[in-house]
Amino acid sequence: MPAPIESNVPDPGATPERSPVAALAIGLAVAVAVIVGFSLYAAGEIRNLRDQQAAVSERNRLDTLQIVRIQQSLSNIGGALRDMVAGTEPYPMSAWAATFARLRNDLEQALARERELAPVVRLSGEQAQLDEANRRFWDAMDRAFALAVQGGGTPASEAAGAAVVRGEASARHAELVTLVSQLVIHNTRVDEASATLGRDVYNQVARQIFLLAVVLVAGVVIGGAILLVSTRRTFQTVQNLAAERRALSWRMLTLQEGLQTEFARELHDEFGQILTAIGMMLGRVRRQAGGRADPAFEPFIADLDEAQQISQRTLDRIRTRSRLLHPVILDDFGLAQAVAWYTDEFARQQGIDTRFEPEGDFAGLPPNVSTHLYRIVQESLTNVAKHAEASQVVVRLVRDADGIELSVADDGKGPPALTDARGASEGPGGIGITSMRERAALMGGTFEAGRGPRGGLHVVVWVPLAAPAASAVAEPASEGVR
Repeated sequence: MPAPIESNVPDPGATPERSPVAALAIGLAVAVAVIVGFSLYAAGEIRNLRDQQAAVSERNRLDTLQIVRIQQSLSNIGGALRDMVAGTEPYPMSAWAATFARLRNDLEQALARERELAPVVRLSGEQAQLDEANRRFWDAMDRAFALAVQGGGTPASEAAGAAVVRGEASARHAELVTLVSQLVIHNTRVDEASATLGRDVYNQVARQIFLLAVVLVAGVVIGGAILLVSTRRTFQTVQNLAAERRALSWRMLTLQEGLQTEFARELHDEFGQILTAIGMMLGRVRRQAGGRADPAFEPFIADLDEAQQISQRTLDRIRTRSRLLHPVILDDFGLAQAVAWYTDEFARQQGIDTRFEPEGDFAGLPPNVSTHLYRIVQESLTNVAKHAEASQVVVRLVRDADGIELSVADDGKGPPALTDARGASEGPGGIGITSMRERAALMGGTFEAGRGPRGGLHVVVWVPLAAPAASAVAEPASEGVR
């Protein structure tokens, strides 16, 4: 008797284990949110940096143009100062007043525009120093022109004005040139600071990308580990359930065989003996009645003959059904003789040309192997009778050094639908293919069913005869179910 099966199936009333799908979904959502958030943040930072650099560059460019304009104005003023003091032109100093007024206007406009475009980081003291130097320069020039005009244009008044120009005005002009040159240097430093800021932003983005990659890799590793553990647990559960199902199938088939054997014995021994006794009693009554010459007994004798024939036909049917349920020939003469008897009986009952082609020695087979193979032949031929509409069936049984191969092929219409590479569906509610596959698995063998070379269904079962196969048939509970 097989060992009792301890079910590993969780109790329906128990609290179910939390599925890892929810945690994985949350982890995926968090990862997607982090990626999207970081992408938006990085895109915003880069866009802001680009806009800032573009604005700073454009502003510095325009500011530099204004500084160049200021330098040009100061250069023009310097040239006019030299010409006025050197006396290369035959004009008094008062005549230069209009020229310097125009140059002053150009310089003031350039300084005002440059003040608007000046970098934000420029110190207010630097701007004030530039404005103060410009004011002192023009104050000196105004004083020089005033001295020249007050003397009525005499050589003395001209000389006094020229002295102011050579001294204070020229010094203030040189100071202006120096301060404007410093503005160019300051703008260059602003460009360098902007480039440094850009590099800092890019470095920060790179660090954050690296951090994000580390976080994502850690998340993938953790999620993968959770998935692997869950998958392994699921596979283990499936294996346990498969082993339990296999053991249950073995016990069900064993119980079925036991019930069929017991029922066949009851039919053969009990009902067969009863019907045999009835037939003998009817025969004895027939012999007693037949000895009388009275014509009145002839209808009675005819009824006795009919009852005896019915009894005999019923006895023959019971014996046939008994052999179909559990053929005694399988126990007494082995698998080959039992299959040969069944194929002959099938051909006689169904009117289908059925050939049995054995090859090899089938003596000494394990009883369970013989029983399972015989049942597979029965199921295959039953399917042929129900579904194939065949005219010929070939049953081959081949034994070699490795195992036994059973094949059943017909020339009918073939399987209605192939379910997979191994089997075919019998239509709604059919369990014949499943039963045959289960029997083959219990023997440690393989099962294939599909369209054969003759066009019909081709069933092939191969069973190894090594020790593991016999062990698998005898004790399916050893597959991991206790």
